[in-house]
Amino acid sequence: MSESRHTRVLIIGSGPAGYTAGVYASRAMLSPILVQGMEPGGQLTTTTEVENWPGDTEVQGPDLMVRMEAHAKAMGCDVVMDLITDLDLSQRPFTAKGDSGTTYTADAVILATGARAKWLGLPSEEKFKGFGVSACATCDGFFYRGQEIVVIGGGNTAVEEALFLTNFASKVTLIHRRNELRAEKILIDRLMKNPKITPLWDHTLEEVVGGENPLGVEAIRAKHVKTGEITEIPAKGVFIAIGHAPASELVADQLELHHGGYVKVKPGTTETSIPGVFAAGDLTDHVYRQAVTSAGMGCMAALDAERFLAAQED
Repeated sequence: MSESRHTRVLIIGSGPAGYTAGVYASRAMLSPILVQGMEPGGQLTTTTEVENWPGDTEVQGPDLMVRMEAHAKAMGCDVVMDLITDLDLSQRPFTAKGDSGTTYTADAVILATGARAKWLGLPSEEKFKGFGVSACATCDGFFYRGQEIVVIGGGNTAVEEALFLTNFASKVTLIHRRNELRAEKILIDRLMKNPKITPLWDHTLEEVVGGENPLGVEAIRAKHVKTGEITEIPAKGVFIAIGHAPASELVADQLELHHGGYVKVKPGTTETSIPGVFAAGDLTDHVYRQAVTSAGMGCMAALDAERFLAAQED
């Protein structure tokens, strides 16, 4: 038999934004329910060393998420292993249906479903994820000091990551399937003037090559889009920079979105286009996409939700 549960605040998503919202909403005595989703802990669970989390010189991504979950639970947040498959924001209380069969109703909703890096879908890419293949230069660039690395992509993300990686790498090869970049002109100018960056035009990534013991990247094979010729390039790191996709499927036809699917929030707040619905973290953030900024927005969302609910009682 399907169960029905009501909560003052329903938090959907379990990365830094979701768990932080859980901590703050619990401290505000709102007795929140947090539904973890398909990937408890979010993107950080696919990252190994994290060196930019304040207070930890180095921490494993999965360990940090375990600690955040434990913190939210300790504050009183009800953390549920379920996946929200349908969300109705047309009237309050809002209604969410879980894959488990449970129906959740809530006076306020905090969306923290995050974003997913876009990948090429190569078997070798999947094999070396976290072991030389990354989608976040600011997360992992530090590990490639003095090394040769490769960036795949041709838009702003790829150019920004290539430029950032020159702070660490001895050489950055930017591989793009066209013969010109789609990035902003100022970024392209900076890239073309940087002596550490070598563009490789009209090529796609064919295969990531590496060792087994220990697992690690040693080179890549790039394929010319017109001739099919294969070029092998030595590399210790491969950064896939073809963009991110916000996980906004649940609300795509209900909330105002922008920048290719990110949930739009009122500047300086986490308020969405529907009163009582708040969004935090990478779901709304196409600029920073960092764990610490996501956590900050999770805090904001819980405080915004608390104020919204208090105003409803006046």
